[in-house]
Amino acid sequence: MTKFLKSTLVATSLALATAPAALAQNPTVGGAAMPSNQTIVQNASNSPIHTTLVSAVKQAGLVETLASPGPFTVFAPTDAAFGKVPSSTVSMLMDPANNDQLTKVLTAHVVAGDLSAGQILARANANGGQFAMKTVSGDTITAMPEGQGLAIVDENGGKAIITIADVDQSNGVIHVVNNVLVPQ
Repeated sequence: MTKFLKSTLVATSLALATAPAALAQNPTVGGAAMPSNQTIVQNASNSPIHTTLVSAVKQAGLVETLASPGPFTVFAPTDAAFGKVPSSTVSMLMDPANNDQLTKVLTAHVVAGDLSAGQILARANANGGQFAMKTVSGDTITAMPEGQGLAIVDENGGKAIITIADVDQSNGVIHVVNNVLVPQ
């Protein structure tokens, strides 16, 4: 092997071994790719398991907000999570006359800042197993370790489990959750 080829291979190996974490692949959501250079709204719109959430965000007029620079941490309930809510409640919230209530529910899933699951867990562990976060709605949600993951508990005691963590976005991060959080 020539000296040039050896040094090229060594340089390539070092470059790959020290590539920044930002080049790491985001988890897929519902089988869909989630490019980290897209916004929360763009990626949520591509997710086949967040159609109800995307419709609700559009109905509430929050698209522009969640496409802004942020950063935001979003606990994004799946369609299955919305399926656990009585259909009459979902229909009532999706009625344009109830946009204020819909906005309150949606923004109770959003925290200002870009918080990874590791950061949330570390803060909970440093605080006796709980980390309270003020949401954009003004409500408080509390993160706590649950098994090998994290639970997010609303002010009513309702619990959502993060099922897919750390889906990085250009304007924050999404953590997919299995239940809808209900503000007071």
